[in-house]
Amino acid sequence: MQILRNPDFSKPCSFNSVVTIGNFDGAHLGHREIFQRMKAVAAANAYTTVVVTFEPHPLSVLAPEAAPSLITTFDQKVALIAEAGIDCLVVIEFTLEFSRITAESFVRDLLCKTLGMRHVIIGHDYAFGRGRQGNYETLDRLGAECGFSLQDIDPVGEGGAIFSSSLARRLIGSGDLPAATAILGRYHVISGQVAHGRQIGSKLGFPTANITTRNELIPPDGVYAVMVAVGDTTLQGACSIGTNPTFGNSERTIEVFLLDFSGQLYDQEIAICFVQRLREVRRFFDVEELIRTIEGDVVMTREILSTIDRNLIKPLLNVVPFRS
Repeated sequence: MQILRNPDFSKPCSFNSVVTIGNFDGAHLGHREIFQRMKAVAAANAYTTVVVTFEPHPLSVLAPEAAPSLITTFDQKVALIAEAGIDCLVVIEFTLEFSRITAESFVRDLLCKTLGMRHVIIGHDYAFGRGRQGNYETLDRLGAECGFSLQDIDPVGEGGAIFSSSLARRLIGSGDLPAATAILGRYHVISGQVAHGRQIGSKLGFPTANITTRNELIPPDGVYAVMVAVGDTTLQGACSIGTNPTFGNSERTIEVFLLDFSGQLYDQEIAICFVQRLREVRRFFDVEELIRTIEGDVVMTREILSTIDRNLIKPLLNVVPFRS
């Protein structure tokens, strides 16, 4: 996939393109339906598929207090869009100055002149440009003038729920990982580097990898059945998120116990794919009660992970991070 960062509006590209525009946080199944439609149009017309996105998220610039915790890091989002088979990703730095560009200028100068847009596909309620003035009606009018066709797609969902990044965020934030998986089309993943911890797990007989992560959207405190990517290997594990109240720790940590693994992980990058929440984190009466509970967590984890769909494991580790 070709990546263009802040393309020069005065230098048109040589290709004819089918375009979509959005933030695409999580690259969920609704987004992937748009990507599939783009590829079908491109195949029928010998067009190039172009996804236009923004970095950082517009709300982090326009209303930081309302900006969401993002499902994916930027590099993870790039990897998912590339996996979908898109030809070109255009990344526009979102600034206050850029936010003042009118929808019409954005369409004429960037989409049409610079990116050679011949067809555009948008979600059913998408709006863009200054004051969110760009919508289906705007594109329909400009299409007649500039020579591109337009398609908006009906909401994509299941069981009465419309797939959206905001819904996926709410589900992950509430700990309902199976429901979030149904929207994302994969297990929610966070990645990070293994750091030195307090060695409490090792003393209990359950050595854990303590990670620091760049991901913003962390599931709520609790114990989870997870799949963990370590290099090219995917392992079963149980992940604890919380403060470890039994030992008086006030720092929130992310710790993973890898089943059937022994080895050195310090400073390695690992990815945690969240499958299901097992229980809340709580203070135990004594160490023996804690150990019995962890033993039960391991049994339950093995049962849950024995029946998972491995196609939903996308650790997004083995990708070259995008840099401007």
